[in-house]
Amino acid sequence: MQPLVSIVTPVYNGEQFLAECIESVLRQTYQNWDYTIVNNCSTDRTLEIAQRFASRDPRIRVHDNRDFLPMMRNLNNAFRQISPQAKYCKMILADDWIFPECLERMVALAEGNPSVAIVGAYGLDGRRLMWEGLPYPSPCVSGKALCRATFLGGPYVFGMPTSLLYRADVVRCRESFYDESNVHGDYLACLDVLQNADFAFVHQVLTFRRRRSESATSFSLDYNTYVLETLTALQRYGPAYLSPQELKRCLKAWRSEYYHFLAKSAFRLRERKFWDHHRNRLKELGTSLSWFRLSVAAMLEILTGLFHPRASLEAVWSSWRRRRPSGT
Repeated sequence: MQPLVSIVTPVYNGEQFLAECIESVLRQTYQNWDYTIVNNCSTDRTLEIAQRFASRDPRIRVHDNRDFLPMMRNLNNAFRQISPQAKYCKMILADDWIFPECLERMVALAEGNPSVAIVGAYGLDGRRLMWEGLPYPSPCVSGKALCRATFLGGPYVFGMPTSLLYRADVVRCRESFYDESNVHGDYLACLDVLQNADFAFVHQVLTFRRRRSESATSFSLDYNTYVLETLTALQRYGPAYLSPQELKRCLKAWRSEYYHFLAKSAFRLRERKFWDHHRNRLKELGTSLSWFRLSVAAMLEILTGLFHPRASLEAVWSSWRRRRPSGT
């Protein structure tokens, strides 16, 4: 009588951790699931590993992409592989894994709250506990109230693709569940779904995230895409969750933080690729890099450096050391 959960893992050259990811699914206390591993034209042993597990368990199958797909397109492609009979679906990135009670706890919470479309939980990011903030023991919150609180500086509990369980119908009804032009398309998807649904949270550690230097997470931290994509989210979904006055205030605060970051980046001698990325993203938002705002932020950085010279010099020195050629 357990509802079917469709699990998907999009993977490209994931031979190092894929077996651990698959084994975490096999260890689930919840048994009514099917699992599709979506191989994105890997050049290592990924396909071999996936096929080996599929040959041992009929619930596991392998979808082998004919052509290589960019990351966000492949995540959407993975969601298109979920079973038509599935009531819930879950993505597990190939670098990550889930704890044995993950599906059982998440499905039970969703089954007990029909208004809930997305279920989250605590997760480990290496050794760090992530996505805390919702009051215990309340498991279910209004989607609109939660998104509004997030915009206004409240807790961020949406995590990442591996940390969430979705009702399958909210994924199926969208041709592309994630915005493929946005590295934080998973966050935007939550904002879209929760306009008309609620969110539930399991107060238990159920997922594990692993970082690699070449991962999208590392790119996001290095380029601080979070600030810019929050501006994207505010422009697109702010009117649905905030009053006009609140939206105006939030946009002003986030723009200030964004140009403060850009000014610090200028003093740290960021490479041309960095600036091209930000110029292109701003253009996609219908605006351009404001040299006036950047100049004002730079002046504030200079004043900060005058009052705290040691910290400023250490930051510049550290940035230069990271970028100098090896062996020099």
